[in-house]
Amino acid sequence: MSITVPSSGPQTAPTASPGSPRPGQTTAARARRRSRSAEPVAYDFRRPIQLSREHSRTLQLGFDGFARQATTVFTSSLRTVCSVALIDIEQRTYAEYVESLGQQTYMTLFSADPMPGVGVLEIPLFAIMSCVDHMLGGPGSDQQPDRPLTEIEGGVARGLVERLLAEMRYYLAPIVQLEPTISGVEYSPAFAQVAGTADVMVVVNFDLRIGEREHRMTVCLPFSGLVPHLTTAASPGPVSDRERAQRAQAAELLQQQFAKVPVQVSVRFKSTWLGPDVIAALQPGDVVRLAHRSASPLDVTVAGNTFAHATAGARGQRLAALIVDTPKEIS
Repeated sequence: MSITVPSSGPQTAPTASPGSPRPGQTTAARARRRSRSAEPVAYDFRRPIQLSREHSRTLQLGFDGFARQATTVFTSSLRTVCSVALIDIEQRTYAEYVESLGQQTYMTLFSADPMPGVGVLEIPLFAIMSCVDHMLGGPGSDQQPDRPLTEIEGGVARGLVERLLAEMRYYLAPIVQLEPTISGVEYSPAFAQVAGTADVMVVVNFDLRIGEREHRMTVCLPFSGLVPHLTTAASPGPVSDRERAQRAQAAELLQQQFAKVPVQVSVRFKSTWLGPDVIAALQPGDVVRLAHRSASPLDVTVAGNTFAHATAGARGQRLAALIVDTPKEIS
């Protein structure tokens, strides 16, 4: 059904002056004006440099792989169903990162060579207590002590963290050849001497599930040390004339092979819709009235998509279809 709105008077097409924008430009200009009228966004002078989309994508690929392997590490170590999933990657000051953590947590500080500064792998204290409980043969109950780990518990937790850092080193290798070495453990984020309060950090948030309980695990890396490696990893490598020729030849061969790929073509009537009651009542000898008109051409389809029309015919002893013009009511 269509609705026609009567015009209030004669309309004339706008005349474009030599300096007037084209229709596409007019639409873009309106969009820009609408965006200007939106609420202003505060500029944070503490973070003049932002993670670009390419850098975020590069980090996402690396930490996605780390999350998948961390799932295996937790599951095999705890001998219970665990999962780790990447939530997001954001840029924060170190003060903002500390404020987002609880008063008591398990922060593993590690050197981020060759990047300057210190990195953090943070797991909530309740989660690390549950991990230790599982690894020592316990059930990992919902009642866990809220205290620092003992020397034995710390040794068990350290083994788990070392495995996680080894996996992170492997999956970040395309970006930076990280050599993480544990330098200490801190339970109070306010006392962790990692960076200055205004220093910019890259914070990676993960969803950690141990059994039925959900926790948040984070990785914090220095932004200034990570950006040069991200820029190098995102930049395309130099391409020689030989590589260009090989790529052009490969593209040409691929195009030739695509032209030879057979596809299944069907010539069929238009679809006829029947209700379930009609279909269930069909008996041998019944006649089904088709919705296809006798004077209408048949549809020529590939993978269910109609791309031409034809009339039925024969060529020698074989049935054939003659391609005809598309009817006006269809076009």
